[in-house]
Amino acid sequence: MEIRIDPHTLERAGERGTNEEEIKDVIKTGFTIPGKYGRMGRAKVYDFNGERRGKFYEQKRMEVFYTIESDVIIIVTAYVFYGKWEEENANSV
Repeated sequence: MEIRIDPHTLERAGERGTNEEEIKDVIKTGFTIPGKYGRMGRAKVYDFNGERRGKFYEQKRMEVFYTIESDVIIIVTAYVFYGKWEEENANSV
């Protein structure tokens, strides 16, 4: 199935610390989380081991929300949270 990401969505995702490759990976290999307003969600925790805005974080958790129209997955937004999660399938932030 095709995955479509609007340029504005991709720009905002970049500001949050992610990119097109990671967004597609979350859609393909992440776990399901609840979405709102008829949207679906998937999430995934990545090892980060780096600094973000002057603070060190062990992991980052991505949450991607999308809709499906025909046979196309349309990415609505991607959020990135930094911290440490005990489980890979940690509950929604």
